[in-house]
Amino acid sequence: MNFRPLHDRVVVRRLESEERTAGGIIIPDTAKEKPQQGEIIAVGPGARDESGKVVALDVKAGDKVLFGKWSGTEVKIDGQDVLIMKESDIMGIVG
Repeated sequence: MNFRPLHDRVVVRRLESEERTAGGIIIPDTAKEKPQQGEIIAVGPGARDESGKVVALDVKAGDKVLFGKWSGTEVKIDGQDVLIMKESDIMGIVG
């Protein structure tokens, strides 16, 4: 990917959600909610504090994360649908 986020922003690719329920019922695309889990693809260098020092991010490329339903901005980069969001929009790292 030819994209490098700035400051405390990260690029996240949504992970696909299950297409069946536990009982085996297939969920159509129109009824599925967008997944709130994703994989970090790229991270910025970090935000600056009051003194101008760069504070590194807690997440890194490859981390699986959980984020809010309405977090980030959806964009298409190199033909992939991804989200660009601030690190503060991420709730935590999964597993």
